[in-house]
Amino acid sequence: MTRKKGKLEEILSKALYADNPQLYTVSYRDFESVVEVSLLEFLKISENFDVIPASRIIVVSKGGQELYRKFRGTYRN
Repeated sequence: MTRKKGKLEEILSKALYADNPQLYTVSYRDFESVVEVSLLEFLKISENFDVIPASRIIVVSKGGQELYRKFRGTYRN
């Protein structure tokens, strides 16, 4: 039995394989601050999630439209 992809995994998969990944931005938790970078930059600096796990992603946007938001702790708006 295969597991179902989560919402974040679906968005990232679509961005990378069925859309233009340059249109996507990722905001992630870096210690006590939030850093926003392009999806491609995030994959580069995270070394494909080895250095920065997907669990630290807070927001994924495409062209200014928020596609994913993690509601947890002080990051909730």
